[in-house]
Amino acid sequence: MAEIIIRNVAKTYGKTTIMDGVNLTIRNGEFVVILGPSGCGKSTLLRLIAGLEDITDGEIEIGGQIVNQLEPRERGCAMVFQNYALYPHMTVAENIGYALKVAGVAKAERLARIEATAKAVGLADFLDRKPGQLSGGQRQRVAMARAIIREPKVFLFDEPLSNLDAKLRVQMRHEIRRIHNAVGATSVFVTHDQHEGMTLADRLVIMNKGTIEQIGTPEDIYEHPASLYVAGFVGSPAMNILPGSLDATGLSVLLADGQGLDIPSSFKARAGQLVQIGLRPEKLSILPKGHGQLSATFQFFEELGSARIYHLLIEDIPLGVVSEHKLSLTEGETVGIGFPTSALHVFDGPSGRSLDRPGVAERVAELV
Repeated sequence: MAEIIIRNVAKTYGKTTIMDGVNLTIRNGEFVVILGPSGCGKSTLLRLIAGLEDITDGEIEIGGQIVNQLEPRERGCAMVFQNYALYPHMTVAENIGYALKVAGVAKAERLARIEATAKAVGLADFLDRKPGQLSGGQRQRVAMARAIIREPKVFLFDEPLSNLDAKLRVQMRHEIRRIHNAVGATSVFVTHDQHEGMTLADRLVIMNKGTIEQIGTPEDIYEHPASLYVAGFVGSPAMNILPGSLDATGLSVLLADGQGLDIPSSFKARAGQLVQIGLRPEKLSILPKGHGQLSATFQFFEELGSARIYHLLIEDIPLGVVSEHKLSLTEGETVGIGFPTSALHVFDGPSGRSLDRPGVAERVAELV
């Protein structure tokens, strides 16, 4: 195991800044998922840790050693790629044991370690096959076995499940987490898929335009997003966002259609401030007209089997509600929307920063 410390890391290509002033500490044996959309810098950060890209500024420490000037092979990291990167002319056994062969490990020891590693990832019966004879999930297992056999201090996963179908992705998520727990190495996993992030991570790192937006456990980030960006990215369906402004008391928000919504005094908001109200769809209830805190117009629903997503409008602002109740509603019908006070999130209108958690920025600084 090895702790990874990233201090004020920056990366530029010519005059283009890709990453600027990133700070992050990944603890020994921790499984950290770096989550964000394409182009946010998550894969670049992983490649900087691996040594596949040069750091423009700052430093990276792995296991107590500054690795800025070390070659990738000297950093104690094993990387699993999206495209598997297997040798097509080699058998599964030869692919898994190639690094040991290059390192000059004796054949008897090499074969024993190949068999043990293949058994750990469920490939014991496939050692004589070529990659072209394997399924996508089996090829991914080979890539993981090739990484595991090196007994690295750090596992680096660069969107390794992107090429798999939905069912296989779920199976491989379980497999990756099981192997991480068994091996005990520090793991850093990059993905744009929030489901992968939420199910795999000890902690999530949400990235946005080359910077870290928020760090925390999956539950903490889901329940207490630090910004509109995080709120919209984590959670499916996405959080409902209703623009408005605070009245003279600072305790009631006037929405676009003239409805007023009371908010607790614990929110750090001021009279007249432009705000955005956040409400997660699964926290809302559809009630008879005249009940609840808000009024909305029903449009249509999506059937999920165990639940429905009801699509409504407040003025021209869409509002989604997830409910297990199968309601008989008519298009254009007015209904009430109810929710507990704890479901309210309030964000500053111009900046998008959370107002219901004024200490988030400080907490992020502590966590990194």
